[in-house]
Amino acid sequence: MAWDETCLIHAEEIQSPILRFYDWSEPTATFGYFQKYHEATQLTPLRPLIRRPTGGGLVPHTNDWTYSLIFPPSAPWYRNRAMESYVQLHEWLQMAFRAVGIITHIAPAQNPEGPGRCFVGTEKHDLVLAGSKVAGAAQKRNRTGFLVQGSIQPPPTTVTRAQWGQALRATAAGAWNVRWQPWSPPPTYSHQAEDLAHNKYRDSTYNEQRWSQ
Repeated sequence: MAWDETCLIHAEEIQSPILRFYDWSEPTATFGYFQKYHEATQLTPLRPLIRRPTGGGLVPHTNDWTYSLIFPPSAPWYRNRAMESYVQLHEWLQMAFRAVGIITHIAPAQNPEGPGRCFVGTEKHDLVLAGSKVAGAAQKRNRTGFLVQGSIQPPPTTVTRAQWGQALRATAAGAWNVRWQPWSPPPTYSHQAEDLAHNKYRDSTYNEQRWSQ
């Protein structure tokens, strides 16, 4: 969470879109920025509970493939409306899955079986595999840039995460002429991310705000 926010803060300075893949050191759940903490505690036994900078519902992180995208204000995706970005994102993920032999489809309608929980039921334009939601994402857009945080769960067993990540990069290159390259953030970014992790995302004052009555 801290690294995603750091990249968002500096998106205009970085200028190029960033694609990040990351794992969790322990079973965790994240919940949407606008959700109430008390309600989130009732939806999962997983701890810690961490408030995301993006919206959306509660997402468990046990064995999922987590990724994020950060776009500067100059990027075309920054100008998309929220639904347009969501559709374009999942069409991209669908192409990547197809490239590794996995057929998914875009949910044509809403089927919210578990309000407040991102991977219980489906929202319109979610990505569905074998009848269940496999991909969801949340967004945050401000003057510094546009952040998308997404999760793939449960991950397909027929491909590795590395193979899927490569397919994601390759399909973007084919569809939009993207030329990916490794990126190493400067030390100042690392210091800022560490500060955010310690003083914000590990802080109960931030995570437990918006209690319900």
